Amino acid sequence: MKQQQPLVGSILALVATGMWSSLPLFVQQVVKSMDAVTAVWYRFAIAGVLLFVFLLMSSKLPKISRLNGRAVMLVALGTAGLASNFWLYNLALKYIPPTTSQVLSPLSSFVLLIIGVLFFKEKMGWHQKVGLFLLITGLLLFFNQRFDDFRHLNLYSLGVIFMMTSTLVWIIYALAQKLLLDRLTPQQILLLIYIGSAVILFPISEVKEAAKLDHFQLICLILTGLNTIIAYGCYAEALSRWDISKVSAILTQIPVFTLLFSHLAFALSPTYFSAVELNWISYFGAFFVVLGALFSALGHKLKYYFRG
Repeated sequence: MKQQQPLVGSILALVATGMWSSLPLFVQQVVKSMDAVTAVWYRFAIAGVLLFVFLLMSSKLPKISRLNGRAVMLVALGTAGLASNFWLYNLALKYIPPTTSQVLSPLSSFVLLIIGVLFFKEKMGWHQKVGLFLLITGLLLFFNQRFDDFRHLNLYSLGVIFMMTSTLVWIIYALAQKLLLDRLTPQQILLLIYIGSAVILFPISEVKEAAKLDHFQLICLILTGLNTIIAYGCYAEALSRWDISKVSAILTQIPVFTLLFSHLAFALSPTYFSAVELNWISYFGAFFVVLGALFSALGHKLKYYFRG
């Protein structure tokens, strides 16, 4: 790990948070005129080309000789996980607003935590139990206006299911990347996954659909690729310069940022962006979700604070 640089680390974490918070607003514009698979292919292709150029110029391209059979299998799993995550994410945004998509994002962290407890004999701390309770309570409050949608399994509930599944399959990528770090850097792993995903998705993509996009949608498509490389790059660099718990604490604010960006986007361009339709109970629920994720990330430090 590089020497601790709290200021740089916090800025990088904030940039990653901003990127991931704004992403659903761009994606939703693209999938209005382009199928989800093709939109994902462009996202991987743009990010892959840019990352390849960056690593080539810095002489940090991955060496294939470092990949044994196990590493190749992990790259394949990571590729399947991230490609599925992106596809389901894009598909979900055809049916649900950006704010809903990001309120569900903390689920992956808690599922990873539960996997650690069940399969790796890790212990769930009291702060994580409280965080999980707050998350579940927050989600119930957030969806208080949508219980009928879930009961009738309409398109909104289908979008939520797609987004929850997207969040869960992301875990496959996260675990694969973690196990590959002894052979490759985070950026090298991402390059292999981006290229692998683009190659796999190309045969089922309709590349010519880009011609159907208007100028604004085309800009949004390009931004999804730039967003991907900037967000994941800043996140990886933030982790190398700052404590993971503090980086995670900033990332818990993604639903808040998305809510703010959604209001701002509608105020600036109501022609393209929809108004946020939430009652005060839903806002309260979103606060609980963020609080639960934040408590899970930093709650263990409270005892040291009170002792001090």
